[in-house]
Amino acid sequence: MRTKRLYTPVNSKEFKNQVLHWAQQFDDVVWLDSNNYNQEYSNYEAILAVDAFTSIQTDSIKAFDDLKEYQNTTKDWVFGYLTYDLKNDVEDLSSNNYDGLGFPDLCFFQPKKIFLFSKDDVEIQYLNFVDDELEADLIEIKEFRQSPNKEVHNDIKIKLRIHKDEYFNKVETMLNHIHRGDVYEANFCQEFYAEDTKINPLETYFKLNKISKPPFASYLKFRDKYVLSASPERYLKKQGKIVISQPIKGTAKRAKTIEEDEKLISELLNDEKERSENIMIVDLVRNDLSRTAIKGSVKVEELCKVYTLEQVHQMISTVTSKVEPQTNPVDIIKSTFPMGSMTGAPKISAMQIIEKLEESKRGVYSGAIGYFTPEGDFDFNVVIRSILYNASKKYVSYSVGGAITAKSSPLKEYEECLVKAKAMREVLEN
Repeated sequence: MRTKRLYTPVNSKEFKNQVLHWAQQFDDVVWLDSNNYNQEYSNYEAILAVDAFTSIQTDSIKAFDDLKEYQNTTKDWVFGYLTYDLKNDVEDLSSNNYDGLGFPDLCFFQPKKIFLFSKDDVEIQYLNFVDDELEADLIEIKEFRQSPNKEVHNDIKIKLRIHKDEYFNKVETMLNHIHRGDVYEANFCQEFYAEDTKINPLETYFKLNKISKPPFASYLKFRDKYVLSASPERYLKKQGKIVISQPIKGTAKRAKTIEEDEKLISELLNDEKERSENIMIVDLVRNDLSRTAIKGSVKVEELCKVYTLEQVHQMISTVTSKVEPQTNPVDIIKSTFPMGSMTGAPKISAMQIIEKLEESKRGVYSGAIGYFTPEGDFDFNVVIRSILYNASKKYVSYSVGGAITAKSSPLKEYEECLVKAKAMREVLEN
């Protein structure tokens, strides 16, 4: 079904830049980049998928069933995204908040052309009926030269959907729910946005990625809709019979010196509130994975380990399980969706409270971007630290959030949101 060719670029970094610029001619593009971050569960340094042969796009309340049928029928590589609002397909919930972006709830495509980057080589896979284009495409990619910066320079005025005092009031309301026992923890998010605004999506992605260098970066283009993501978090990966989830809970800013950095890492490791956030979500993930796991196979491989990224220190846990070969990959995702790190515990109660307190429909934010392989494996990130853009509507948006627990301080939660939003704001406001 696919013609495969192994290519060794002279300069891998330059080739990545060239191939991503070349990809902009297509309506459907997914780029996933690990930024060479050293991680145990990694198959590729980067992946590019372009040019849809078949696709699925839906707002259906049976979206997961539609995706399951599409994935079963295609039996090929498929790339795309799941929005947070697919929670309404999993549970008896709704999404009624303001939506300035207008992304479909689910969108996947079977690409004609795929580039799989390893350390030194690129495996190129073209569907057989377009394999005669491979050599010409390679020549075109290698001949690409950076054109003068075409970025649109206009003053971007970032607005807050929830202002500071209102944010404090909403966190207090959340704390009342927690003290009453309605929920133990909930991830409360707020949107920053700009209207009547044009950006250059690819150049904006390059700037954001350069600042953050995250392990789960992604650039997604579906016609006039874009996601520019500097995500540090993996949602879920299936590799053979192993399923891996790596929730993040616990954030600290970076310092200017090694000594200060080490102090901040130690403080994060020993912060009772941050550890309790992480452990509660680990328990939730263990429960979610157990729904499709072989009995007794769910394990916590890492608990509350601190990883250092360009902008922040993150507390990450790794939970794994084993599944039977006949277990459908879409069922594994559906049984764990949305990810616990972006909802709270208990999950349904948290999502109900979140919907009432938040002012924006989350959409792709706190959803997932990734792919399925022909063998039924998959890998998806969590869409956080991301800029979303609807070019037709001239609407730019990024959202940030934090876990609210009984020990949360509204001021500290607000300050943590600003730390998480820093890279996106810097990129948009120069």
